[in-house]
Amino acid sequence: MIFIFTDNYVLTKVRINLLILVQTIIMTIQQAQITVDEWIKTTGVRYFNELTNMAILTEEVGEVARIMARKYGEQSFKQTDKDKDLGDELADVLFVLICIANQTGINLTEALEKNLNKKTTRDAERHKNNEKLQ
Repeated sequence: MIFIFTDNYVLTKVRINLLILVQTIIMTIQQAQITVDEWIKTTGVRYFNELTNMAILTEEVGEVARIMARKYGEQSFKQTDKDKDLGDELADVLFVLICIANQTGINLTEALEKNLNKKTTRDAERHKNNEKLQ
């Protein structure tokens, strides 16, 4: 999809409409990979290299951990952490994870299906027989 805009107002309106569209449909993993790729190419300029994205992913997971430790764990919130949104931070993790998948040629739908099959076979009885889960 190629857009050529000469007016910032039109570009802003298109971006808002795209956000509304994303929010009103259920996105498949494949659609998410395509959407992130299009965003990177139109707004993000280019992908950061894989190592940089791995560092960013680690940072974003740390932000999720901070919220979890304060909201569900025993740590108290710092004043600067009170406005942090867990959903937004999880979306940051997902975004960077999708970036890494895109730039390394991983189809996340296929990878997840394969991984679930592996877990289903390997753990068919494991969790049912785990006394700690009863």
